[in-house]
Amino acid sequence: MIIAFDEQIGTIHSYLRATMSFKENLLKKIRIKFLGQNILTSMGSVDSGKRTDINAVRELLGMSPYTHHKERDLDLYIQKTDGEKHRIIVLGNDLPMYLTTVADVTMRRSPTVKEMISIRNAFKILNDKDVIVKKGPETLEALQKECIDLLDLSYKKADLIAMAEDGTASLENAYQDGVIESLSLFGELLGFQHAPKELLAGHFYVMGLSTKKSKQGTFFGPMVLYGKMHNELKFIDESMSVLDKGKIEWIRQVAKGMAPAPVEGPDVFQALLQAVIKS
Repeated sequence: MIIAFDEQIGTIHSYLRATMSFKENLLKKIRIKFLGQNILTSMGSVDSGKRTDINAVRELLGMSPYTHHKERDLDLYIQKTDGEKHRIIVLGNDLPMYLTTVADVTMRRSPTVKEMISIRNAFKILNDKDVIVKKGPETLEALQKECIDLLDLSYKKADLIAMAEDGTASLENAYQDGVIESLSLFGELLGFQHAPKELLAGHFYVMGLSTKKSKQGTFFGPMVLYGKMHNELKFIDESMSVLDKGKIEWIRQVAKGMAPAPVEGPDVFQALLQAVIKS
């Protein structure tokens, strides 16, 4: 039996979703969010002179349910629907998403001379509002969601314990990339973000929970601090205002080793493990 190419792609996505580990899927989610932020930062209006990071878009599309088709000089990424019209993303600076046919998109985006001399086609070429559904940041947001929706992010306590053990082993072996990867995984589960500039402490990698309170401004914490120079790991289990100079100075003292942190060393991964279980 011959299976259509798009059906094969769907089968492959289903297989990968079933066989990839929770850690692999979570790392992939982090990568999807990272790519999305880079693409969004690179986007700009036609007059801005900014160019969308096409390589990052390609990588993101490679993790999506869209299949690549080359038509004329266009790179089209197509997600078939039950009807004649399909969702089609055109790789380009404005990243448009259409709901129409491949032939229609090709004619509108890369018309031949014969196609352009038709009055009916000319109107379509000049105005695509009837078939375009998203553009730029809206396309990117939808694409990220579709990529993440393909991932199985369910987990068991054993998965969390394994993550904590990996982080502990990396810390004990001074393997910086492994420590940061484990912290990123727990951070993703806890909704952590990189620290605001007010809380950055020298060579430390700092991430934690950021919350905004209407009258009091931004609060940050709990947080982890990883000193890459001396392979030091610390955990502060409280939230504090980024405008509280006393607290900020205390964090810097903790980072310098002049004040003890509530939790230090391998015990930090156990603290993060318990925080995820409680949440």
